[in-house]
Amino acid sequence: MSRGPHRSGPHRSGPHRSGPHRSGTAGSTAPDAPDAPDAPAETGVSVVIPSLDEQHNLTVLLPRLPRTPDGLEVIVVEGGDLERTRTLVDRLCPEATVVPQARIGKGNALVTGVSVARGDYVVLLDADCSADPSEIPAFTAALDAGADMAKGSRYLDTGGSLDLTGLRSLGNRGLSAVFNILFRRRFTDLCYGYNAFRTSSFPLLGLPDPRTPAEKMWGDGFEIETLFTCRAAAAGLRITEVPSLERRRLHGRSNLNAWSDGWRVLFTLLREWAGTVLQVSDDHLPRIRGWMPRAPGQHTFR
Repeated sequence: MSRGPHRSGPHRSGPHRSGPHRSGTAGSTAPDAPDAPDAPAETGVSVVIPSLDEQHNLTVLLPRLPRTPDGLEVIVVEGGDLERTRTLVDRLCPEATVVPQARIGKGNALVTGVSVARGDYVVLLDADCSADPSEIPAFTAALDAGADMAKGSRYLDTGGSLDLTGLRSLGNRGLSAVFNILFRRRFTDLCYGYNAFRTSSFPLLGLPDPRTPAEKMWGDGFEIETLFTCRAAAAGLRITEVPSLERRRLHGRSNLNAWSDGWRVLFTLLREWAGTVLQVSDDHLPRIRGWMPRAPGQHTFR
């Protein structure tokens, strides 16, 4: 179908800046991301960008987003200085929408963005410029071909990473092996956060409602990418890996920690396997004191 994302309310229509058209290819080995390439116009595409005061990186990232004839829906979810980010986005990408998040954490930011996305496809793009926007057409092409989820991989032939250390790569391969055993899949890269989905698939994942007031809920933190993959696999969604080149963060420092985040991913794998595959009730699933407080009532993103 040939239509862009429907916009209402704060969304402002209008294509990205004109300029020479450049085609993007997945797994490019150039260290610097190219200027905005053409993106497929077969369907509406929304891009969700979680930010925690990533204004310096957004200055570089937003002009690199692909152009489509009807305009790409861009949603920036800000967990820090909302007004500063809005001022920046209004100047660089006035057709984009900036929304706040109700709780804290990258997971809550991503689900908040998805909850307001209007496109048929939604691409999850980190704000730190480590993910190349020119690869978006490769992700949407996988969805066009029938996948419900397009999962980036740094280990496929034309993928790679300029940032992944030996220790982190070893841990990622081990965690990917655990995932493949538990969920009977054959993925190469569990812990990479560059993903795209059919928007209609998200209700099947049972994600926490991003608008529910609470200090923190399961899925609000860095465990979100692992949770996405576990629940998509358990739901029987069609998942295709897409080669991707990860770049280094452009500005600022990463909040990732190889040891603590590795244990968090392993815990997430075991907890999600018990809950989705073994059908253990939520009340009997393991929790980490101080990290996973219980939220009252049933709160699910729909």
